[in-house]
Amino acid sequence: MRGIQVSQYVKGPKELKVTEIPDPTPRPDQYLIEVRAAATNFFDILQIQGKYQLQPPFPWIAGVEFSGIVLATPANSSKPPKYPVGSRVFGASQGAYATKVCAAEHELMPVPEGWTFADAAGLFITAPTSYGALVQRAGVRAGDWVLVHAAAGGVGLAAVQVAKAFGATVVATAGSPRKLQVARQFGADHVVDYRDPGWPEAVKKLTPKGRGVDIVYDPVGVVDKSTKCIAWNGRILVVGFAAGQIEKVAMNKVLLKNISLVGIHWGAYARFERETIPVVWQGIGKLIEQGKFRGTVFTDKEFVGLESIPDALLALGGRETWGKVVVKIPQSGESKL
Repeated sequence: MRGIQVSQYVKGPKELKVTEIPDPTPRPDQYLIEVRAAATNFFDILQIQGKYQLQPPFPWIAGVEFSGIVLATPANSSKPPKYPVGSRVFGASQGAYATKVCAAEHELMPVPEGWTFADAAGLFITAPTSYGALVQRAGVRAGDWVLVHAAAGGVGLAAVQVAKAFGATVVATAGSPRKLQVARQFGADHVVDYRDPGWPEAVKKLTPKGRGVDIVYDPVGVVDKSTKCIAWNGRILVVGFAAGQIEKVAMNKVLLKNISLVGIHWGAYARFERETIPVVWQGIGKLIEQGKFRGTVFTDKEFVGLESIPDALLALGGRETWGKVVVKIPQSGESKL
């Protein structure tokens, strides 16, 4: 097969090369999947540089999120496989930047009816993170005002859609006119440019009687500033630190406004709260069936073929994209057009 194998850490995506490598050998509990699309994530960039918390032993194949077609089912299964050969699946497993990847059953989901491989490739991490945060952790409900930071990003657009589906009014922040436009296209009721230092006041003024928002969804690391525009009994969801720094928060504000700071670490649910995972996916499935949740693939530029993965990662790292940057991977004999 062909893939992007990492034998030593690199300075950046431009150093990645596509080579011919042996087909992966599935463990007895794994499926073998023909990759049709691979999604990019910021942690992919950190991983190839040796800066991520999970670093596989050399050599390893880059990429984690994918969609594709089942080629072979687990050898150790005593019952019929959940995903027979030919099934369209998406999931997350190390080695997605290749023409074939191995994944266990719990790392896979069926591609939703009517969805393309590209749409599904970027669903496995963003959708449950945002649904889990807003629904399971913050208890979003009709009538809430929800502030979504970095709303044009992958988890941001997922959060906008989930909040709207539950009847909330959504205020979205982003850092460019195009990203603000995208946030509106995915359902945001109001948009605010966070490059304006006065954004907390602007957000507060939008809410009824200037009371502030009920929920803040923060994948950036702007909790402290967000305390200026949150309502009494508000919940601030700590989703990530895309700004690059772990911030310090003035805890007196948390006390004075009766605020809850709520973490969401979706990846750890498999270890600590496995029973919640199917509940979240069922909820996402219902929203998809109802037409309230759609794919968030970046469409301003198309990335096709494994050779375009370095450019896709550079675009993602340069903050010039929105949604999920997905690379379509044609199989041998298929046109790249």
